[in-house]
Amino acid sequence: MCCNSKRRFLLLYATQKGQAKAIAEEIWQQAGTHGLEADMHCISEMDKYNLETEKDPVVIVISTTGTGDPPDTARKFVKKIQDSTLPPDHFAHLQYGLLGLGDSEYMFFCNGGKTVDRRLQELGAQHFYDTGLADDCVGLELVVDPWIDGLWLALKEALLLQKEKEGMNNVVDAVTSSLSPAPHVVHELNLSSEVQNLKLEDEGAKSSDVLSQKVDDINLVTPARNTEPSLVNSIPPLSQSALNIPALPPEYIEVQFQGTHGENPHLSSLISEETTFEVPVTKAVQLTREDAIKTALLLELDISDTVFDYQPGDAFCVICPNNANEVEELLHILGLSEKGDDFVCIKVKQGTRKKEHLPKLQARSYSVSSSNLYQPGRLCFVFNIVEFPACPARPVSRKGVCTGWLAELVSPLLHPNKNTLDTKGESFSTEKISIFPRPNNTFHLPADPSVPFMMVGPGTGISPFIGFLQHRQKLREQHTDWEFGETWLFFGCRHQDRDYLFKDELRCFLENGTLTHLKVCFSRDSSTAEVAPPKYVQDIIRLYAKEVARVLLEEKGYFYICGDKKHMADGVSDAVVEILSMEMEADRLEAMKILAMLREEKRYLQDVWS
Repeated sequence: MCCNSKRRFLLLYATQKGQAKAIAEEIWQQAGTHGLEADMHCISEMDKYNLETEKDPVVIVISTTGTGDPPDTARKFVKKIQDSTLPPDHFAHLQYGLLGLGDSEYMFFCNGGKTVDRRLQELGAQHFYDTGLADDCVGLELVVDPWIDGLWLALKEALLLQKEKEGMNNVVDAVTSSLSPAPHVVHELNLSSEVQNLKLEDEGAKSSDVLSQKVDDINLVTPARNTEPSLVNSIPPLSQSALNIPALPPEYIEVQFQGTHGENPHLSSLISEETTFEVPVTKAVQLTREDAIKTALLLELDISDTVFDYQPGDAFCVICPNNANEVEELLHILGLSEKGDDFVCIKVKQGTRKKEHLPKLQARSYSVSSSNLYQPGRLCFVFNIVEFPACPARPVSRKGVCTGWLAELVSPLLHPNKNTLDTKGESFSTEKISIFPRPNNTFHLPADPSVPFMMVGPGTGISPFIGFLQHRQKLREQHTDWEFGETWLFFGCRHQDRDYLFKDELRCFLENGTLTHLKVCFSRDSSTAEVAPPKYVQDIIRLYAKEVARVLLEEKGYFYICGDKKHMADGVSDAVVEILSMEMEADRLEAMKILAMLREEKRYLQDVWS
C-alpha cells in the first residue's frame, strides 16, 4: 500500500484585506520543505473542514478589523463557536496554534485573534504552540517571521505525540476487536485518510505560489542601485524621478508572459475575494474652498442595478489601478511597451524567504456617507485628496494612489466650491469604479430609536454621521408615532468659511428636529473673545460634561467617534474619562473601567484610522 510520507496539519486563515491569507500561503509554501503538508482553507469554508472531528494539529492565522472584531470572513465561524449551549469539552480533542494580526494604533489590538483564542480555550482546545500577536504599527514581520520559524518544531512534536497516541489507540482497538469484532473501523480510517489526501491535492492546486497580475496592477516599491534595467531590476536614475519600480535580484523570481487572450485564472483572486460591482459615478462635489488646507470631495455612485446593500455606518472598498502615466514610464524603461495588455505570471522561487516583493495594490476602504432609505439606489462617500509634497527624499510631489486617481477620474463632472449637495440636476458620466461591500459589525444606529446618541466627527470623520442623520430623518417622516431620542453632533474643522463640511445639510437637520444639538469648533480661526473658544472637539465635549454623563450613564445612550485616531479619538476618550471621573466623583482608574464597560456593551463605538 502506498502512503503519503508527509504529515498533514489543518491551516485556516481569516482575512479582511489579504494579509492573513498571504501569511497563511507562506506557511503553506514552507510546509513542504519541513516534510509537512498543510490543508489550507479560508475559515469561512466550513464545508471543507470540521474542527469537531479534526484530529491533526490546527494552525490559525487571523486578522482584526478597525473596530476590533474578527474579519468578515470569520463572522459565521465565530458565531458558531460562541454558541452558549456548547459543552466545555467540545474541543477537548483539538490542538492548535494561533497567529493574530493587528495594529496597536487601534484600541482593540489583535482582538479578532484574541476572541477566537479565548473561546477555543473555553471549549477545551489545547495550545500545541504559543499564540503570536503581530503588530502592523511596528511591522508584522517582527513577530510573524520568528513565529513561523518556531512553528515547525512545535508541529512535529505535536504530530509525534499524536502518532504515539494513535499507536496506543491501535493497541486498544486490537484488543477490543478480538473481543468484539468491528472490521469497519479500520476501513473507515483508511477511507478518511484518502479523502484528506484528495482534499490536499485540490487545495494545492488552488493555493499556488504563483502571483498573476496585469502589468498595470504591480505595486511600485523602492528601487535598488547599480543594477541593469529589467522587469525585476530598476536603474539608479529612477530614484530621482516620480516613479519608483521594483528592484529584486533576478534569482528570486521567474517571469512569464501569458498573453491577452482568454480569462486569466488568477485575476479574480487578485482583485478581491469579495463580490465586486462596477458602478457609475453620478455626482462629484468639492466640499471645501480652493484655499482650504485639504481638498474634500463627495462622490455619489449609482448602485440601483446591483444587489449592493448597506446600512449607515458600513464601509466599502474601492479597487484602484496604478497611475497610468507611471505604468507607461515603467514599461518604456523596461522595453515592454508592447506588453502593456499582457498578463504577467510572477513566481517566487522555492526557498525564497520574503514573498511580498510585488504585492498587489490593496483596495481602499471608505465610510458610507448616505442612507439607502433616504437615497434609494445611491451611495455617497467623502474623502480628502491625500497629497505628499516634494521634499529632499521625494523630488516630485505625489498624490495618494486611490484618492488621486478618483479626483482625476471625476474632474470633468466636479462641482467646485459647493458646500452643499443641492447641485442642480445630475451630472451624467460614463466613468465607473469597482467596489465591494465591507459591512461594519457594530457601528450602526441604535436598534431602539428612542435611545439617545452622541456623534463626534471632525473633518471627513463626519461622513458616516450624514448617513445616520439622513436615515433618522426618513424614519421620523415615515413613523410619526415613534419616540425618538435626542441626537448630538460634535464637529470640528480648521476654518468656518473654508472646510465646514455639510454646513447647509446640518442646518436643515437642526431645523427639522432630526439633529437636536450641533456643537462646532474651528481650530485655526482667530477670535477676539475674552475667553478663548473651544479649539478641538474634545474641548467642546468637556463643556457639556453633564449632558455626556447623563446620556451615557442615566439614559444608556450611545457614543460614536469617527476620524483620526492619534490626534482626535484618543483625545476624546481622555475627555470622556475625565467627565466620568468628575460626574461620578470617582478616581481615573474607576472611570477607565466604566469606559471599558461601555466599549464591551458596544455603546462606545469607534470607526477610526491613523
